[in-house]
Amino acid sequence: MTKFVRKIDLKSIEERLQTDLEKYRGQALELGADRAAVIKAVDIPVDERVVLKCRLPRCPGYGTGAHCPPHALKPAELREVLGRFHWAVFFTKDVPSEVIARNKATAQERIASYLKISNIVNKIESSAFYDGHYLAVGFGAGSCRHSYCAKEETCRVLEGGPCRFSLRARSSMEAVGIDVYRMIADMGWDVYPIGCGLGPGDAPQGILAGLVLVD
Repeated sequence: MTKFVRKIDLKSIEERLQTDLEKYRGQALELGADRAAVIKAVDIPVDERVVLKCRLPRCPGYGTGAHCPPHALKPAELREVLGRFHWAVFFTKDVPSEVIARNKATAQERIASYLKISNIVNKIESSAFYDGHYLAVGFGAGSCRHSYCAKEETCRVLEGGPCRFSLRARSSMEAVGIDVYRMIADMGWDVYPIGCGLGPGDAPQGILAGLVLVD
């Protein structure tokens, strides 16, 4: 099917921006998100302590992929980037709490959940790009190294080669320092801290999130 591509007309893009943002919010829901909202970029909380949690305790993905710390965009760099954006689409998807708790028994379900978030991010980012918002960029959930290249011995980018999934792999929100727990709580949506010590039924649900900066 031929994709409809808009001519880049900066005046008309600005005039239809709010309509487009609402379209992307609806698209997130249509693609499987449970909640979605248009937010101001200035309201996205960035905190170096989020990246610290990638190291203490050390995440299995730390240092193993191009989109995870210490190779990912640094929080200070993200703050500078956010200063150039005004709007974003933020969405969440509920998942069973035992899927979020990091253990081998739920590894495949966890990867599948990360890929669902990635799919939503990719499609919204692509829609925005072809609508003329050519600087749109997204952030997903989980490590791309484990989501896309779990069966590979190494990340090709870290060996100096091209990414195997360059059009799909993105940093997680946490990898670049975004305080996702705070964002969800600020929206008034339920969120629970879930870790390896969680037992069955200890938390009502888990939650994953994605974000696409538009203009």
